[in-house]
Formats: sequence, structure tokens, C-alpha cells
Amino acid sequence: MCGIWALFGSDECLSVQCLSAMKIAHRGPDAFRFENVNGFTNCCFGFHRLAVVDQLYGMQPIRVKKFPYLWLCYNGEIYNFKQLQKQFGFDYQTLVDGEVILHLYNRGGIEQTASMLDGVFAFILLDTANRKVFLARDTYGVRPLFKVLTDDGFLGVCSEAKGLINLKHSTSLCSKVEPFLPGHYEVLDLKPSGKVASVELVKFHSCKDEPLHVTCDTVEALPSAGFDLETVKSNIRILFENAVRKRLMAHRRIGCLLSGGLDSSLVAAVLLKLMKEININYPLQTFAIGMENSPDLLAARKVAAHIGSEHHEVILNTEEGIQAIEEVIFSLETYDITTIRASIGMYLVSKYIRKKTDSVVIFSGEGSDELTQGYIYFHKAPSPEEAAEESERLLKELYLFDVLRADRTTAAHGLELRVPFLDHRFTSYYLSLPAELRIPKNGIEKYLLRLSFEDSNLVPKEILWRPKEAFSDGIASVKKSWFSILQDYIDQQVDDLLLEKAAEKYPFNPPKTKESYYYRQIFEKHYSGRSSWLPHYWMPRWVKATDPSARTLKHYKSATQE
Repeated sequence: MCGIWALFGSDECLSVQCLSAMKIAHRGPDAFRFENVNGFTNCCFGFHRLAVVDQLYGMQPIRVKKFPYLWLCYNGEIYNFKQLQKQFGFDYQTLVDGEVILHLYNRGGIEQTASMLDGVFAFILLDTANRKVFLARDTYGVRPLFKVLTDDGFLGVCSEAKGLINLKHSTSLCSKVEPFLPGHYEVLDLKPSGKVASVELVKFHSCKDEPLHVTCDTVEALPSAGFDLETVKSNIRILFENAVRKRLMAHRRIGCLLSGGLDSSLVAAVLLKLMKEININYPLQTFAIGMENSPDLLAARKVAAHIGSEHHEVILNTEEGIQAIEEVIFSLETYDITTIRASIGMYLVSKYIRKKTDSVVIFSGEGSDELTQGYIYFHKAPSPEEAAEESERLLKELYLFDVLRADRTTAAHGLELRVPFLDHRFTSYYLSLPAELRIPKNGIEKYLLRLSFEDSNLVPKEILWRPKEAFSDGIASVKKSWFSILQDYIDQQVDDLLLEKAAEKYPFNPPKTKESYYYRQIFEKHYSGRSSWLPHYWMPRWVKATDPSARTLKHYKSATQE
């Protein structure tokens, strides 16, 4: 996990522009480099490093003697770099996993490069010999990337939007800063002036498609095909374990977020099992956050005792949570209601991990709800086919919501997040299963995933079949949810008259509640006029919901009142 930043064709003094690169310093607390591009005085790279692999040669931009004309700045982890080396006979000069990008590009161009990478990544690749700039981002946007391109060809690229919004340019303050689309690469021509022109934007991978890099996976072929239940369950276990195993690549201590829900519990249990198998000689630290005796804390305690992790509990008090709202919104770069609610706990637990422990590489359960139809509103899906379509929509939009939350709240404290549920191979297999197999059954969401691990004894039975808790609700007590605590506080902060005129002040995605108005005010304070970063609020489908919290849905109420 690092922070990357680059400019091409800057009219302003680079030493002034460089101040913008410091806005993402939190992403790489170990080292910083600012480097001009030979022959292009108005082009430069900025890099903030979190050293996770190759402590000696891991600085960027990466340049190797074999390809003196290539410059690479990337944020991510490429899990199959050793398999690619073996398959193609690459001669690596460093231990940095990202070096494989240079070799793949030299061998087969940008299309093959992006398609063959098994991992999470956002990168900027400069080829001065052919005068090209390439941008690319992984399938789910697990690693963030933003760009700004002016009409006259000035390009700015950064891990977070905050590193671009204050850039100066001769024509104006920078124009539209926007997220770079996941699963895409862009080709740009580099002119002698250092300015660029976009040539094409190409989608190189869809979540349903089996990835090209399957030939370089540690599990090359599944032992059996077909959709009979026992085969499917076995394949789910094999691919999930493989997803966790490949993510063990690290020279820094590994930890795991543990809410006590199904997803984080499975990740923690499989992670600890595999760490023992490869003789990692330190205990796995697991981390839970919640108010005293909240459902999440109690459930996480059970899981930690079952798997034998070194468990840490962070007690959230209301005042601390409320005080964190502004810094959380600044970190997130969004005003989405449910994202902010859920981010407060994750932000504070990440802060604890950074200050009180030496865990840096943090595993988490993001992506499972979208993939395995874990949201409570999936019970209301009109048909299995519509549920499958909704699952794919949610996965495509992860970069706007849960993946954004997970990245920014951890990166704000210099931690690196790993999300095995979003493994390309695992997700494409799960999405290839018949729609009927993937829907909730017997009133239980994620039924197939739970069933697949039923006989494994990885987690306690009551956790394996524990109903869905929204993260923002699970950290509070059953009697009073976190979202209602937030609303009670915000009711005192926003005047009724302000809310009445909200649509006039904020015509795009107008706030409908005091809570959303309060978040929007803070967002506009830091990112004025950038409301289009959020195309729409996250909201449940097929139910007449006015609030994104699971606790407002009838199915949730009946489950918790029994």
C-alpha cells in the first residue's frame, strides 16, 4: 500500500505542485521520493512508500537497467509475479512484485500486462522510447486512482483526489478530477512538450470473466467441474483458501479485522490456519471494535477464542465516534451516508492498530456481501436472475462504497488492506454458478457460502449461521444502533430550515435527512463542487427504504426480535 502521484505537462513550477503530493503522505509513512523525468522537465513522479516487500530496492518510480526508457509508479500487490517469472523466463533485478509489470509490458504490451496481473493495483507506466503513458486499475478498484486531464493536455494522476484538487494550471484551477474506472487501462500519447492526448480507454476485465492469469495461479485447474452441490462446495473452499494463501506475501506483520460476522471470521480462521502451515512464527493479531457488550464484540470474542488468535478489543465511545466524523469524511472523499457510518469504526480501529501494535498488513472481509448476496434486502429479490444482476452491479460499484471505505480508513493510518473475497479467480467462479444456487435460502442470506464451510470446524456453528449485521450497527448495542446515536447528535446540529432548502443548495444528490445534510456540509467544506464523485447514494433495492441501515428493514427486525 503506497501513495502514487504524477504530473505530465505542468505549466507551473513543479516544486510548488509537489506540495499537492504531500496530501497523500499518510499512504506511505516509510519514505518519499519526488523525481523529474529526463528530457521532460515538466513531467514528474511522486511516491510515498509503505515498505511491505523488498525493503532495499522498493523505492519508486521503478526503473531497471534492462528497460531504461520505462518508468513505473504503482500501488498494489501482484500475487503471481513469481509464477509469471517462471512461465515467461523473466530476469528480475529486484524483489519488488511490481517489477513484473515492466517485463510483461516489454513482452506483450499493455493489454496483456493488465490482464495477466493477479492482484490489486493502480499504476502509471511511462514509456519514453515510444512516447506513451499508460494508466491501469484492478478489476474491483481495491487500489484507488484519480486523474485530471485538461483540454490542453495537462495530466495529473494520484491515489486520492485530495492530491489533485489544488493543482495549478495556466488555464484555470484544475478542471474535473474523477476516479479512474476499475478494470480499465488508458493509453495516452506523450508529446515533446510533456503534454498528453488520450488515445483509448479499454476495459480489460469484467468480474464474471475468468481471468487470463488463471494459467499462472497456484491452483491451475479445479479437481472437478459441474454444478452438483458437493463439487461446488469443495471448489468454493479450495478457491477461497487459495485466495487467502496468495495474500500472505509480506515482510511486515500480518493482522486481521474481526467483526464476528461470517466474512471476517472465515478470513481470520483460514488465515490463521495457513500461517501455521507455512510456519509464520508470530501469533495472528485480530481486531474488533464496538461499544461495551455490542453484538460484534461478543461474536468476535467467540471466534478469536475458537481459532486461537491474539485478540484486541477497541471500545468505541459515542463522543470519540462523533468527533471523528470530519476527519473520516476528509479521508473518504465521499458524503455517502452508509459509507460514513461504517467508516467511523473502521477508521478508529485502524488508528489503534497503527499506534498500539506492529501489524501493518491487514486482512478483511470486504466484497463478500456483494458477491454472495449478503445484504438483507436480497431476501426481497423478485427472482434469482435479478438477484444475480444486482450482485454484479454491487461488485462494479464497490470502488464507490465498501472498497473505498476499506482502503481510505486503513490507508489513513499507513496500513495495507488485503481482501481475499475479491480474488479474481474466486469471484469469477462464484458468479459462474447458477443464479438459483446463490440466492438466500431458508431465510438465511449467503446460504451457499455458509453451507460450503459447515463441516470445516473453522468457525463456531453459531457464527457460521449468524445473521447479517451492518458494520455500523453491529458495533453498537442491540437497544440503540450506531446510526440512531449519530442521528440524535446531528438533529441538534442541523436546523429544520436548512434541510427544507437543501435541494436549492445541493441540487445534485440533495440531502433528504439532517444526517445526510450534515455529512454533505463537511464534504463541501473540503471538496467544494465535487459532488459528482458520488453518482448516487447506497440504498437497498426492492424495498421502500428511506435509510440504508439494515436495522430499518422488516426482515432484520423480525430476526432480532425473536
